[in-house]
Amino acid sequence: MKDQPYRQNPLLRVSYSFIAPIYDFVIERPMRAARRASLAALPADRPRRVLISGVGTGLDLPWLPELHRYTALDFNPAMLAHAVPRGEKLDMDFMLGDSMALPFADAQFDFIVLHLITAVVPEPQRCLSEAARVLKPGGTILLFDKFLHPGQSAPLRRLLTPLTRRLATRMDVVFEEVLCAAPELQVVSDTPALGGGWFRHIRLVKLENTG
Repeated sequence: MKDQPYRQNPLLRVSYSFIAPIYDFVIERPMRAARRASLAALPADRPRRVLISGVGTGLDLPWLPELHRYTALDFNPAMLAHAVPRGEKLDMDFMLGDSMALPFADAQFDFIVLHLITAVVPEPQRCLSEAARVLKPGGTILLFDKFLHPGQSAPLRRLLTPLTRRLATRMDVVFEEVLCAAPELQVVSDTPALGGGWFRHIRLVKLENTG
């Protein structure tokens, strides 16, 4: 496992350290089919470089094609400890790191997986713009997360967010507002995944010429 400096977020880190042992039990089964559907977009013709930003306990890893070269990053050591055994059959490096300040040079990856991370980090716009930065022109981001739609009131979700954002996740993130931080990205598909469309599968491509 490679260690890199990462942005400090002490309360969220502590929270996920406690959540890690029960995370799979709570999350794995309800999200399994949606994860697989998103990851089915990874090609099987030739090897690519793939970043899994916010890998968590590694629930995506069983559904990844074996031919690619993977980097799996998370800011919580307890979550990564659960993920490492799931990557044993893959060409995969594990790193401690911050999805809002990725420790990579520009244009390094062909695909980036953002599953249930964009609405967890304190600054979703920075998470997406960092993913766009390290994505190669023509590369693809596979995003699966919960988002409000523009103009959606969702009063209960907005009311709870000041508490939930400190402990686990945000519930008030509007994807279309997040996308404004990465104008080089183009939406190629946006479909409901779970929860009556609250969870969405979104596929983004980085434009070849952003100058």
